[in-house]
Amino acid sequence: MRLLTHEHEGRLRPAVVTADGTGVVDLDERLGVGGLDELLVTGRLDEARPLTRAEPDHRLDTVRFRRVLTWPRKILCIGVNYRGRDAEYREGPTDHARPSVFVRFPDSFVGHEQAVLRPPESVQFDYEGEIAVVIGREGRRIPVERALDHVAAVTLADEGTVRDWVRHARFNVTQGKNFAASGSLGPWLVTLDELGGPAALTDLELTTRVNGEVRQHDSTATMAFPVAELVAYLSTFTPLAPGDVVLTGTPTGAGARFDPPRWLVPGDVIEVEVPGIGILRNTVADEPDPAAVTS
Repeated sequence: MRLLTHEHEGRLRPAVVTADGTGVVDLDERLGVGGLDELLVTGRLDEARPLTRAEPDHRLDTVRFRRVLTWPRKILCIGVNYRGRDAEYREGPTDHARPSVFVRFPDSFVGHEQAVLRPPESVQFDYEGEIAVVIGREGRRIPVERALDHVAAVTLADEGTVRDWVRHARFNVTQGKNFAASGSLGPWLVTLDELGGPAALTDLELTTRVNGEVRQHDSTATMAFPVAELVAYLSTFTPLAPGDVVLTGTPTGAGARFDPPRWLVPGDVIEVEVPGIGILRNTVADEPDPAAVTS
């Protein structure tokens, strides 16, 4: 099952994609839920399944996608989790005892086919293709062997980063990871049964392209910390709840690691793809400079 958020007549509407992939069914009209966040929090995800066979309300090719979850409570991000990425940063293999974790705010993300914005404060705007998992069951101190039972769905992310702003202070990446509309989430949530079950999370192939050129390509099989371990670890220090999002890390090949670096510029098209999930596509635009607007 694939679920999305789109804009219709000035309102954000949750919807499920029909089984044939050509239309969407409005979940507000059919189930009385205002968003996918609410669908998850109220435990009503399975109520959307029969609607994949219903008469569609809109054709999928007419939908205006928006951020797939309107306002997730927590967005937890994992740094340097692919083994190639670790070598890229540390110039050699190393053993991690624990994951590297930081957080992002919901409004730092847009949806599929929306513009990601390069801020006027920096030209060092970079992409990071990722797989994100969405929590469907609350839990605290979740055992690894039961961790995937708490995952409801997966989606894709471009964890857009302003590189020089992640180095404004020691051990602090928050600023460079949270510029408004600098990243994207979508195009939809895909439930695990659509992928063949939770075991599929251990070997998903992720590809990131910029203007059609492959920049990143790797498999979740090379993660230092697989999804089950991430969920278990994160739940140790914070309760996980339905609708929380975990971004699981990006492979090697981000623009900052080229010589010279290959920063994103307006007009660039970023595509993040995983077979079975789909393609998340965004075009880069400049965020309006307030000084320029008022001058």
